[in-house]
Amino acid sequence: VGSIPIPEVIRNINSFTMGAQSVNPAVKTKVVWVNKWFDPPKETEAAQSLINGGADVLFQNTDSSAVLKTAAKAGKMAFGWDSDMSSYAPEAHLASAIINWAPYYIKATGDALEGKWATGSVWWGVKEGAIDIVSISDKVPAEIKTKVETIKAGLKDGSYVIWKGPILGQDGKEVVKKGEAADDKFLGGVNFYVKGVEGKVPGAK
Repeated sequence: VGSIPIPEVIRNINSFTMGAQSVNPAVKTKVVWVNKWFDPPKETEAAQSLINGGADVLFQNTDSSAVLKTAAKAGKMAFGWDSDMSSYAPEAHLASAIINWAPYYIKATGDALEGKWATGSVWWGVKEGAIDIVSISDKVPAEIKTKVETIKAGLKDGSYVIWKGPILGQDGKEVVKKGEAADDKFLGGVNFYVKGVEGKVPGAK
C-alpha cells in the first residue's frame, strides 16, 4: 500500500521487492496508491483490494495500522511501518520497519548548541541507528532471523549494499550496472519500478 508516489516511497517499494526476490526470485509486487500518508479508511480499502487480488503478504508505506489489521481479518500476514505495530495485530505481524529520529535529534541539537549546525541533506540508516527492523514474529524461521541479523550487520559496516547492480527495471534493462552502487543523487530521484513490480508509476511516461 503506497502513500505518495515520490522517489522515497518508490525506492522503498523497489527495495522491498529486491529483498523479497533475494529469497524467492519469483516474487511479484502489486501496488495500490492511496495518495495520503495517513488515511485509515483508504488504507483499509487498498489493503482489501490487494488481498482480493491474491496478495499473500502486505507491506505499506503509510502511517496507520489499518493495513496490518485488514491483513489479520483476512488471515494474511503483513509488515508494520514507521513504528512497532506488532501490538495491533500480533497474529498477522511479521516485523516492523521503524524510523528512529532520536540519533539525529541528539546530534542536531548538540551541533546547534555548539554553533555547528547547518542545513543540508542527511542520509542516515541502519548504521546510525535511524532505521531498524523490529519485533520479528516467532512465525519467521530461525534461519531467516539469522539472515536478517547478518544483513543488518552488513548494512552497519558497509559490506552489504541494497542498491548494488545488476539491478533491472521493469523492461529488463539495467538501471544500475553490475558491481556499481547507486549514489545518493540516484536514490533521491528514483521514479521507476524494478523488475517484479507490476503496474506503472503514477505520472510516468
